[in-house]
Amino acid sequence: MTEENGEEIGRRGSELYENHLRLLLETEENIGKIVSIDVVSGDYEIAEDLLIAGRRLQLRHPDAQMYGKRIGYNAVYAVGGSLTRTAQ
Repeated sequence: MTEENGEEIGRRGSELYENHLRLLLETEENIGKIVSIDVVSGDYEIAEDLLIAGRRLQLRHPDAQMYGKRIGYNAVYAVGGSLTRTAQ
């Protein structure tokens, strides 16, 4: 397995979320939580915090190449702006 650069991880993570996980994860219970996705295995973990989701995923996949997303929003965090909800 080769290590991907940040741009490729972002592309693959976004693709996995949009094509395989969005309908499964965007429930009222999960909106606003963080999903961390291993772009190699497609496995994921959901938590209230990015670090917790990443650590849980890394326990199962020590070499995980992770992509993080706030479920139902356009960004994980907002700096000097606001998050925009994308889920209905």
